[in-house]
Amino acid sequence: MRCLIVHNPRSGFGSDAVYAFERELVRPGDECVLRVLDDENVDEKALADAETFDVVVISGGDGTISNLLYMLRDRAVPTCVFPSGTANLLFANIGNSPEPAALARACRWGDTISADLGEASWESAGGPTKRGFSIMTGTGFDAELMAAAAPNKRTMGEVAYFMAALSDPTPKVNHFTISVDGETYERDGIACLVANNAMLQLDVDVVPGCVMDDGLLDVIVLEVSVTAQLIRPLIASLVDPKGERGNRPRIETFRGRSIEIKTSEPIPMQVDGEVVPDMVTSWRAEALPAACELVVDGLSRYQPRIRRTSPKFPVAAQLAFPE
Repeated sequence: MRCLIVHNPRSGFGSDAVYAFERELVRPGDECVLRVLDDENVDEKALADAETFDVVVISGGDGTISNLLYMLRDRAVPTCVFPSGTANLLFANIGNSPEPAALARACRWGDTISADLGEASWESAGGPTKRGFSIMTGTGFDAELMAAAAPNKRTMGEVAYFMAALSDPTPKVNHFTISVDGETYERDGIACLVANNAMLQLDVDVVPGCVMDDGLLDVIVLEVSVTAQLIRPLIASLVDPKGERGNRPRIETFRGRSIEIKTSEPIPMQVDGEVVPDMVTSWRAEALPAACELVVDGLSRYQPRIRRTSPKFPVAAQLAFPE
């Protein structure tokens, strides 16, 4: 087996675990190439020869992972997401076992799903800009929260997001004009997001039924005026994390493939947790169906979609020990 590992060492607390994963993955006769990213901007050269490998492992935080997946879109390369970031929300949505040995086994077994990505586009100071996202992108309070949490993520982890939310009790309410597959809605709220995956910390599904293999994106509008009003949807989510008892209060959602969002004034924007430099007044999001092949294991909620019953490469239990 030939394996490529692309790793961002600045991702988060668990970034060194990828080396334990590499030890578990390789077997006699295998070839494993490790490429360590050396700056904040992911270089496309790191994946230029991805098709020559049997599996590509991308290791980093959600921002790094999304950038790498976008570079791999429509290239049919089996790709394993390794959780090395602060929140690792995409990994949580996939649902694989986080143990390095289990992920190594999943790579050798070779089960994959065809997963969607999202593509966000907007006008920036440098001209038209496009970026891929695997979880969600949005404008308003969520982008403000990401910007406020950024300086403390490395030391405080996920707590930095909660501290940032509490520091702004009266976020600005904006007017959003939302077009979903040609149908237009007018809404007021503190944030408007578009999600490819909508499960957050504590396994809470903000949008029940949001999956990344249906060819669709979910629009989420937070229709509140003060931070305290988020308590009701938060409690509802904790009591009913999968949304089986009804919709989330003060959260309205729409679903479609092509989405356009306009705001009443320039507001900040984030893409999978990374805040873009420019304020925006309008942006688009498009679903990219079946854009990438993601490795899944037996714990993933996507495992029922898999038909393979035998491993693609020998796994530990099948290796012959020397006599």
